[in-house]
Amino acid sequence: MDRTARDILNELRWREPSRIADAVLWYRDRTQSEGFVMIRGSEIVGLERRYFTTASARLPYYKIERVQCSGETLFERRRRD
Repeated sequence: MDRTARDILNELRWREPSRIADAVLWYRDRTQSEGFVMIRGSEIVGLERRYFTTASARLPYYKIERVQCSGETLFERRRRD
């Protein structure tokens, strides 16, 4: 079974607490010209069942396209053709 973005973030938070701050998320955002926003793991203040929260927003996991930590890609959403 494939791990979800939520699984990856929870693992970074609970198994390796210092690593979530080093993570970088590419978050799909159609209001941006690039189509995404980069969110640093240090900006995440909470992980909920369906959403993660930053100081300014509550965002759904399904819009996370990629999670990287220390240059390693831990999660990348599969493209549907």
